[in-house]
Amino acid sequence: MKKTKINRRTPLYGFGKIFAQPFVRPFIPYIVKGRENVPLDRNFILCSNHLGISDPLRLASIERRQIYFLSKAELFQNKPLAWLLRSLGCIPVQRGRGDLGAIDHAGEVLQRGDLMGIFIEGTRSRDGELGQPKAGAVMLAHQHGVPIIPVCITPIGSKRPKLFHRAIVSYGKLIPPEELGIHEGKGVEYRTASRLVMSRIAEMRERDLKELAG
Repeated sequence: MKKTKINRRTPLYGFGKIFAQPFVRPFIPYIVKGRENVPLDRNFILCSNHLGISDPLRLASIERRQIYFLSKAELFQNKPLAWLLRSLGCIPVQRGRGDLGAIDHAGEVLQRGDLMGIFIEGTRSRDGELGQPKAGAVMLAHQHGVPIIPVCITPIGSKRPKLFHRAIVSYGKLIPPEELGIHEGKGVEYRTASRLVMSRIAEMRERDLKELAG
């Protein structure tokens, strides 16, 4: 088990948590469920669905420790934005190309005991529905022996998050790496494991939608 210092953050991330978060929170209100499922003393992968650009802000606001997010490489083409993202701990990834460099970088984050944030669909949903899961999160969990915490973001009153509108952020039970059923690191195993994680997210989404409707 990897121990981590709860307050270890990059300088800009730490500044944002202390000074910017109180001003940002009213723009992205949320309700948290299942926070007791999150371990306080080890590394893990937060694996969430992805609906809008505010998703990383919500997750970062809830988690006391820094989350290092995989972010699409296109965002890093703008130099000022690239500096900002890297200063916040974001890791560029070439989507759809099996970016081993990004996977290795994310592995280093986990190995030193920090947290990775991965949006399992690899991109934002256009219609608010869950998309096809990608294998990056389960690959990292298997290779580095770390658990996954499935997370579901469900907007209230709309299909995608809107400013000033609340969203439910639900945390599922921890999925140990051995529960993923990956033994030989084959593609079919990764795909099956990704669908397992997505099924947990879908279950939380269905529950939260039923509660909202009821």
